[in-house]
Amino acid sequence: MDIRFALETFWSLLAALPLTLELAATSIALGSILALGLALARLSGMLALDLFARTYVFLFRGTPLLVQIFLIYYGLSQFPAVRHSIFWPLLREPYWCAVLALMLNTAAYASEIIRGGLISVPHGQVEAARACGMGRFMIFRRIVMPQALRQALPGYGNEMISMVKATSLASIITLMEITGVAAKLISESYRVIEVFIVAGVIYLAINFALTRLVAFAEHRLNPQLRAPLPISADLKGEAH
Repeated sequence: MDIRFALETFWSLLAALPLTLELAATSIALGSILALGLALARLSGMLALDLFARTYVFLFRGTPLLVQIFLIYYGLSQFPAVRHSIFWPLLREPYWCAVLALMLNTAAYASEIIRGGLISVPHGQVEAARACGMGRFMIFRRIVMPQALRQALPGYGNEMISMVKATSLASIITLMEITGVAAKLISESYRVIEVFIVAGVIYLAINFALTRLVAFAEHRLNPQLRAPLPISADLKGEAH
């Protein structure tokens, strides 16, 4: 293990870190919106929406992400209707093709996580909110969604970590994120071990920070996980 070469590799790979984080953050943010829509479609009670959501989840969970990236990047350009559409300026760019593939893929997994969180909310609380005169949107915003978020957060945190690692597949469509730069360095130096060890350490650091953020959010959203506040001397005196 050449420490000097490893340090040079580290700084080279660190320059690709912003693209990796941007790919992950954009796909997760857009995918979460789509995932919520799919989860609500599953729970809507409407057969057409439920069937669409089930089919979507089946297709994108049942096929490899690598195949999905290839189909979007190489396949969509084969259709004249796509090349002449308003979306072509985006779809001809590798970045947006990668974001689209990652977004569609994570939405399929995240929708099931969100759906599990939504159905975990006790129905009695919804009935009580209706009895208090709350509308459907207020019930969803104030009763259902906060509790569903607490239940879904641990599973969704794992999905976000998976998406960070999945950004490495964007290198196959010429994007120079961390894995893309690592492959370029290997082709130039033929030093596979050092380059991939450094790349693995960077991915490990990203995911460690992400797990800490998820744990902090989980701690804040679940009061039972927080230590009780100390009782002040004045309150102790009043109690006596």
